[in-house]
Amino acid sequence: MSEKIFGGDKPANEKKKQNKSSKFSRYSRIPPKRNTAEAQHQRPAKQQRTQRQKQKQHKKVEKKPIRIAFLGGLNEVGKNMTLYEYGESMFLVDCGLAFPDAELPGVDLVLPDFSYVEKNIDKIKGVVVTHGHEDHIGGLAYLLKSVNIPIYSTKLTIGLIQGKLKEHNLLSSAKLNVVKPGDRIKLGEFEVELIHVNHSIPDAVALAVRCEGGTVVQMGDFKIDTTPIDGEPIDLARFAQIGTEGVMCLMSDSTNAERPGYTESESKVGESFDRLFHSAGNRRIIVATFASNIHRVQQIINSAASLGRKVVLSGRSLENVVAVAKELGYIDVPEGLIVSIDTIKRYPDDKLVIITTGSQGEPMSALSRMAFSDHRKVEIGPMDYIIISATPIPGNEKTVGKVVNELMKLGAEVIYEKMYDVHVSGHACQEELKMIMSLVKPKYFIPVHGEQKHLQKHRILAESMGIDRKNIIVADNGLLVEMSDDSVRVAGSVPAGKVYVDGSGVGDVGSIVLRDRKHLSQDGIIIITACVEADTGYIVSGPEVITRGFVYVKESEELIEQAKRLAYNTLDERLGRNPSDILAAKTRVRDDISRFVFEKTRRSPMIVPVIMEV
Repeated sequence: MSEKIFGGDKPANEKKKQNKSSKFSRYSRIPPKRNTAEAQHQRPAKQQRTQRQKQKQHKKVEKKPIRIAFLGGLNEVGKNMTLYEYGESMFLVDCGLAFPDAELPGVDLVLPDFSYVEKNIDKIKGVVVTHGHEDHIGGLAYLLKSVNIPIYSTKLTIGLIQGKLKEHNLLSSAKLNVVKPGDRIKLGEFEVELIHVNHSIPDAVALAVRCEGGTVVQMGDFKIDTTPIDGEPIDLARFAQIGTEGVMCLMSDSTNAERPGYTESESKVGESFDRLFHSAGNRRIIVATFASNIHRVQQIINSAASLGRKVVLSGRSLENVVAVAKELGYIDVPEGLIVSIDTIKRYPDDKLVIITTGSQGEPMSALSRMAFSDHRKVEIGPMDYIIISATPIPGNEKTVGKVVNELMKLGAEVIYEKMYDVHVSGHACQEELKMIMSLVKPKYFIPVHGEQKHLQKHRILAESMGIDRKNIIVADNGLLVEMSDDSVRVAGSVPAGKVYVDGSGVGDVGSIVLRDRKHLSQDGIIIITACVEADTGYIVSGPEVITRGFVYVKESEELIEQAKRLAYNTLDERLGRNPSDILAAKTRVRDDISRFVFEKTRRSPMIVPVIMEV
């Protein structure tokens, strides 16, 4: 076919005429005559081309800023959630939860505030999840109840997410997408590349987020392990390559920013297990670890198999994670090695290894129930050799210590000291954090994933690596950071509070409810009941005084009788003046009883008057 896409070839005689004309115009003083209409037509076309070129250059100069909203994970450990925005496109990284502390009585879980996500749902293209830990995936089921957006992550992480969604009856409607390191996900104006990293769970990734505004690298949770259990070291070469291409901002894990040196390889724990298992002799071995630490579980299984011991799993979360990992090929379990906890009586102590949850001393965990003789299947005694393969998370030291003490009281030997090398962290220490900075070469730096002390220490590390102080943002939950080629700054704030889950209720427990719960737990409650005539205010029956958590009634009868008389006098006086003003009467009773009780006992119980009209 002779015709080209943009027109056919010109005949030879036309080419000759064109060459002759161009030759004449080149050497002659008088240029060849041109058609006036043609010249007028071509002049505007040139002007249009010039204008278009200027517009393109103008567009390149005026790139939109990248905006990042932090919805969780800063100044805390848990509920990690970050929102990226560029132009009309948004996407989320992770959606985790946190576990309550002693300041949140009765609360089961703590979630990020999803209100900003719900407000911008038309712009949000999906959620990219870095790995399968609860503080990164635990909030997804609650998010998907209000907004059904696509989820992208690696095979194991998606497998664990499926288990979460199944519990909430959301699996059939969820849009789950399995991706792998090296893949690039198109999310509106963003392109997100997954990069393999090492962590305490397989299939963890970092993210290179690209758009017209620039490239942001978010590390997720990581460490540099040159001898990982799965044989796949962190892809440092890819980080170096991305660094040479130019990185606007690095957001990096700050959990171990206070620790100098390097984090030990997970393979070192396996060597310790082999040594300790031999030291156990003919005793039963119990190992407590994080349910999600699949590499740790694999090493326990390997050590148990080498000694001919059967393995028992104790703890629902542990059973679920191991089942998913086994199904997807992330853990190798010899046939028949794992046996049911119901069968442990059939095996002698020297033929059993029990892997259990509860390494953080959680009150309802399997290890805690064993320690307090509340476990239905496992009784602790002198023939137990217990290894706690974890370091207490800051704040959990007392609860872990309490569990260790109770286990020792029952006669067990407990191995928990750091000197035994029964645990290594899944997070990078200072030298690893500095190595990533040197490879990525970011212009701006934002430390993430940690408490304030971790973030500030990471900031100091970044400054030591030559990053200008004005190019570092130590952010907080709720801050909106905006960055461009010229600057990085805090541009505003977004809703980013805490939503409490209590039983099946989500968000119905607020600060007032928590304040009342603390009040009740500290000083108890006094309930005063009475029945009055609606028309006259005459006290038909009562007042009766009921207390809970305040005093032992049988030893405080005089105090209770005085409170009754005071309540009667207050009601009689107040309702005698105005029988219809029940609310004012309740308030007066509450104030008078509160004052009386404090004077007598120096306590401030909650006072609840209940006045019924007949």
